[in-house]
Amino acid sequence: MAPSFDITSHTVCVMDASGQLGFSLVQRLLQRGYTVHASLQKYGEEDLLNGVSADPNKLKIFRSDPFDYHSITDALKGCSGLFYSFEPPLDQSNYDEYMADEEVRAAHNVLEACAQTETIDKVVFTSSATAVVWREDRKTMEPDLDERHWSDVNFCRKFKLWHGMSKTMAEKTAWALAMDRGVNMVSINSGLLMTHDLSLKNPYLRGAAEMYEDGVFVTVDLGFLVDTHICVYEDVSSYGRYLCFNHIINSQDDAVQLARKLTPAASSSVPQSSDYGRSFIEQRISNKKLNKLMVDFEA
Repeated sequence: MAPSFDITSHTVCVMDASGQLGFSLVQRLLQRGYTVHASLQKYGEEDLLNGVSADPNKLKIFRSDPFDYHSITDALKGCSGLFYSFEPPLDQSNYDEYMADEEVRAAHNVLEACAQTETIDKVVFTSSATAVVWREDRKTMEPDLDERHWSDVNFCRKFKLWHGMSKTMAEKTAWALAMDRGVNMVSINSGLLMTHDLSLKNPYLRGAAEMYEDGVFVTVDLGFLVDTHICVYEDVSSYGRYLCFNHIINSQDDAVQLARKLTPAASSSVPQSSDYGRSFIEQRISNKKLNKLMVDFEA
């Protein structure tokens, strides 16, 4: 972190602050001394943040609809940074072929609002590793996959990989607008977030078997993902995209443990690792760029 970076002078916006990532970011940012604008998408969620801040002047709560441009600009007023992650609308919580349109529109509105907010210095845009790994040539590529690679939207559409399609289209939209409007943006392509309520319904898991076989099935702990967001915001040298994960599912034991976590009621029926064929799959994905950036980060 640059010595000149004064946290106490920074007001940042977290959008959407009601998701597990957003809520944890609000907590950690307040602990570090930031003033936080917590932007919530749904009515009645204000109670989530009760007691989070010991100083009421450090936390302001907003309701921002990502499809309502003016509500976004209201939350951004006076902020020097934005941490943005997309939460599906309440009436459309499942990813399908239409979710990409929703996510793209939300990303466009948010980046346009940032471009029109003079105080915004940096945007940290949360994307996904599914915007990296889905390519026709992924099995034959010589170098490992990293943040320089993009998922193929047509490939995703063909195999109904809606999460990858949505994340790819939304992130590309955000990058195009950021470059056109001169917005300083960094994106974080996160692995599967390992939360306590993780289930088979998580849209990231579509194609999980193929990701495992290809050596690109990566996961990330919530604490590490939060640290990554803060690190790329505070480090003036951060740029472009960062693949973010701290574990890879590439062994029989890993696969069995994850299966048991996803289906706890049926954990007794999950086969032992000895029933699997290959014991280890070579890792074909790299997060070296992020690891280099975080070497000196103090959580």
